[in-house]
Amino acid sequence: MGGTRPGVLAGLSRGAGPADSGAGAGPAAVAVAAVAPTGMAVCARLCGVGPSRGCRRRQQRRDPAETAAADSEPDTDLEEERIEAGAAELCSEWSGRSSSPSPPPRCSLLELPPELLVEIFASLPGTDLPSLAQVCTKFCRILHNDTIWRRRCREEYGVCENLRKLEITGVSCRDVYAKLLHRYRHILGLWQPDIGPYGGLLNVVVDGLFIIGWMYLPPHDPHVDDPMRFKPLFRIHLMERKSATVECMYGHRGPHNGHIQIVKKDEFSTKCNQTEHHRMSGGRQEEFRTWLREEWGRTLEDIFHEHMQELILMKFIYTSQYDNCLTYRRIYLPPSHPDDLIRPGLFKGTYGSHGLEIVMLSFHGKHARVTKITGDPNIPAGQQTVEIDLLHRIQLPNVENLCNFNELSRIVLEAQEQVRQEQQQQEGRTEDSEGSGPPTEVREPGNEGAAALKEEPVQFVLPVGVSSRNENYPRTCRMCFYGTGLIAGHGFTSPERTPGVFILFDEDRFGFIWLELKSFSLYSRVQATFRNADAPSPQAFEEMLKNIQSLTS
Repeated sequence: MGGTRPGVLAGLSRGAGPADSGAGAGPAAVAVAAVAPTGMAVCARLCGVGPSRGCRRRQQRRDPAETAAADSEPDTDLEEERIEAGAAELCSEWSGRSSSPSPPPRCSLLELPPELLVEIFASLPGTDLPSLAQVCTKFCRILHNDTIWRRRCREEYGVCENLRKLEITGVSCRDVYAKLLHRYRHILGLWQPDIGPYGGLLNVVVDGLFIIGWMYLPPHDPHVDDPMRFKPLFRIHLMERKSATVECMYGHRGPHNGHIQIVKKDEFSTKCNQTEHHRMSGGRQEEFRTWLREEWGRTLEDIFHEHMQELILMKFIYTSQYDNCLTYRRIYLPPSHPDDLIRPGLFKGTYGSHGLEIVMLSFHGKHARVTKITGDPNIPAGQQTVEIDLLHRIQLPNVENLCNFNELSRIVLEAQEQVRQEQQQQEGRTEDSEGSGPPTEVREPGNEGAAALKEEPVQFVLPVGVSSRNENYPRTCRMCFYGTGLIAGHGFTSPERTPGVFILFDEDRFGFIWLELKSFSLYSRVQATFRNADAPSPQAFEEMLKNIQSLTS
């Protein structure tokens, strides 16, 4: 009667992968989707195989006690009768028969033509198909059809390649789904490597018939508006029927043997098994020169700032010791809301001698936060580099007065004092609120996003004495808010938040003036689309922010 589960389907755990039911599925597909979770017995009954409540052989074997026990479960029987009747009606409709109102003709899914069953099964999530393979030998045989698995690869993982060319290597679409895509589905998305204070941004994607881990790098300093750079760190592919192959792509001598281990939920590690492929014939000096050209787009002789040279050499020594043997922790893109000032997401920012770094802008009620995805020895990755108070707008003076740094400083310090007084009043109300009636309502920001787009741009210029790595900043802005920026000594010593000004230029650019440092950071949006990167809930995103911050606190 029932066939055993195909070997390649054994690796598919029910309900553990993407659950895209497919667009345009017919009524029969809906019936199968409703049947699958109810268990094998109902499936068998619909197919006309195995024991059922109306089966004569089962009734003959029943004694009076069994019959009474079966009749004592009306809920289950009614549900099964409903499913049987619905499936019979659908089968009758699709086979061109006219259904009589009483009694409905019994019909089996097994009577449907194989090509229709292929279409139905191809509309179900791949993780539900192993259960169908256990129903009967016909279903098991139909599920060997690669049309089903080609569609699951396309709809669940976006594989748009011509999978028919796999026939040359003897690898089926079912193999690709079960041994590559489904097996490594947990590492798709955005990740932050644990490289001490430096962090990073890794995007693991399905790329053709490969799964590739791309390390995203900011453009060369100080060209913040240039597109991101990226290089592959590892790739996974299926060249034979046995199992997927993991290759390390680090270095300049081509792919070589690597290993990936999923440590726990939202964490995995990579290991290179042939680190000699990372070495260069010219030794460490040649490796450093090559790394410097890739990281900074220049030679050490071109960098005249001595402190900057020290920081660059320190980063090379620190990061090269990992040899692509790293642990990665999942990060999510921030959720968005129509009232957000601008669309949240990833940005590139200028950080003085440290060069360009990747940050994440997110909104949290009356505040916005800028969190470092990459970092430096002063403010490491994961820390909140800038916080914006959306309740305290700052009206900048005209351009002539704005050029005077003392005038800007006066305005910002007044805003700081106002925030301090309001915090003290709020703390006092909190202490006296017990038994004194409802608390005073605090105004929340609302419709700031729409307002920002309608604001007439005003002229903007940096005050005299404020340094900027990029002089090509916008000369008009939309809004300004009071904010604080995090500064610290080397090794994240004595961190403190200092006042500053958040400047919104447009939908894709903003800036921050660090009052105490007399410096300006310009941020430009990362123009890239990331799949599998959305947080499952706002709570999950907040928890992620806490986790990456705690690693470097």
